[in-house]
Amino acid sequence: MNAKSILSRLIATYSVLIAPAAQAQAVAGSPQGSGPINAALGWIQGTLLGNVATAVAVMAVAAVGFGMLTGRMNWRFGATVIIGCFILFGAASIVSGIQSAAAVG
Repeated sequence: MNAKSILSRLIATYSVLIAPAAQAQAVAGSPQGSGPINAALGWIQGTLLGNVATAVAVMAVAAVGFGMLTGRMNWRFGATVIIGCFILFGAASIVSGIQSAAAVG
């Protein structure tokens, strides 16, 4: 047996045995005792997407835009900041789009 056939057999075994178990855990819901963790993560999400974060993001985009217009900032860094803001605030719609695309296929 060569390494390629061994690898393909390992991948097939993984997909048959391990993947359904992981999927069943994801569907089962929150485990017992995870309430404080979920509450902490909800607080972090609210902080990252709340009014303060929105105001900071607006000021960051304005500062980056001004720096880019005056030639004092690298265009690549400026684009990275702006794209990061789009990803941060659009994460919920990005995930729902990926989930709907995965459900159709």
